[in-house]
Amino acid sequence: MFDNIIFNLPEVGAPKQKKLPFNDRLKWTLIVLVIYFLLGMIPLWPLGPNTLEQFEQLSIILGAEFGSLLSLGIGPIVTGSIILQLLNGAGIVKFDLTTQDGKRKYQGVQKLTSIFFVIFEAIIYVFMGGIAPPTAINSITLTASSMFQMKLLLVFELFLGGLIVLFMDEIVSKWGFGSGISLFIAAGISKQIFIRLFSFMDATGFMPWQAEFQATQIVGHVWRIIIFLSQGEGATALISVFTILATVIVFVVAVYAQAMKIEIPLSFGRVRGHGIRWPLQFVYTSVMPIILVSSLFATLQLWTRLLQNWTGGLIPILGGYQGGQPVGLIALLNGQNVINAIVQSGGNFSAIWPVLLNSLIYMLLMIGGAVLFSIFWVQTSGQDAESLAGQIMSSGLQIPGFRKDKRILERILSRYILPLTVMGGIVIGFLASFADMMGALSRGTGILLTVMIIYKLYEDIAREHMMDMNPMMRKFMGK
Repeated sequence: MFDNIIFNLPEVGAPKQKKLPFNDRLKWTLIVLVIYFLLGMIPLWPLGPNTLEQFEQLSIILGAEFGSLLSLGIGPIVTGSIILQLLNGAGIVKFDLTTQDGKRKYQGVQKLTSIFFVIFEAIIYVFMGGIAPPTAINSITLTASSMFQMKLLLVFELFLGGLIVLFMDEIVSKWGFGSGISLFIAAGISKQIFIRLFSFMDATGFMPWQAEFQATQIVGHVWRIIIFLSQGEGATALISVFTILATVIVFVVAVYAQAMKIEIPLSFGRVRGHGIRWPLQFVYTSVMPIILVSSLFATLQLWTRLLQNWTGGLIPILGGYQGGQPVGLIALLNGQNVINAIVQSGGNFSAIWPVLLNSLIYMLLMIGGAVLFSIFWVQTSGQDAESLAGQIMSSGLQIPGFRKDKRILERILSRYILPLTVMGGIVIGFLASFADMMGALSRGTGILLTVMIIYKLYEDIAREHMMDMNPMMRKFMGK
């Protein structure tokens, strides 16, 4: 009965063609992207207190827009994926990912888990006070019964938005480029970086032509540098300079790390003198481990805030939020702006050492989490030595100088895959936490993800669709 359920869940049909044309993939990717931004502009109704608004940075990582139909974002999908990976990695629930039936069952269970978390998180957000209906509508005070009905309506709206995101992720995976999770994160972070660079709006939402506008509170860091330098406030302008500089450094290092790879020479067993080089990327698991780590940290912080709203006080061990700032253990999941602390303290070490200690622990947590999830991701996504050896053997390839034996190929690949997995996890964990400590234009994880997602997308398009794309687009891609 369980197999019947997971094999008959509603899904987006895959294209019948073996290779979908570039223009079709581009069309569906753009359509989904437009729908994603539209969902973020449709507010929930009726919406009263929205205590989740203070988690703007976390909403970017979750691909969410709190207070809209996009409030859940990719949170349920990623949470379900994390739990399933942990269960599979620990052997509690075992899937044979080497067979088609096993992969189909894994995907079905993953979708069912995601749907469960869509419902669960929608209920938690509403009934624990994260997103709540107003106490009155059109000056009419709502009764307890009406409030309950309004809460159910909000849960349904969140559930509807969560399902749309789930199916949009499937559309991108089957009909577009890359995955929907990666696309939504990159789109949200790119929008945030552009706003924080060039926005004319001040911190309270006023524009320059409005009387209430405050020039010193302008959001765009490019304009902040100009304004503060003109007023002789070099230290304040320096913070914005470091903000932009940190973003550029992470961008450059991430692109360089993504371009690094080891190439294993392979030959066709039946055709002498002909062979290829099989690339193993230095950042072997790409962006998925850091997505999982960041989403896990974001989800823990959100649930802590919701529990605090529910209980009315700090949560034992975890802590909570006071004056909008995290306190207790939950503060360790937030990277603090070290540069800002140093500039504002005037070099007083006693004032900045708590920030430095907090940031160091945060960095270690990010690196450790990235390494752990990198190892799990390799085992569950078919990137381990055994699966890769099977792919190479099925392609009729072998390593020159060795007999055609899967065990030999697997042993040689194992020398590279585990070190690359660990080192790649360390690098992306360090870069993400470094950007947070330097106060970059977005969360360090977000910048790193955007760079790697766009770079990976560029590589996939260049490899698979360079011949069938428009000549002008081909020139833009540098080919």
